[in-house]
Amino acid sequence: MKFKQSDAKNQRIERIATWHLVVGIDMAKETHVAQATNFRGIVVSKRHLSFLK
Repeated sequence: MKFKQSDAKNQRIERIATWHLVVGIDMAKETHVAQATNFRGIVVSKRHLSFLK
């Protein structure tokens, strides 16, 4: 049985629980930046994390 792309995405989103931590990473050319949010999308840290390639 085939699912639509949006169905699969919604199933993954529904599996996110209160104890999950979501980390977004911007991979630039020289310096990469990461920031953590909770399961609701609220920023957890006051600063972002920068690191070199």
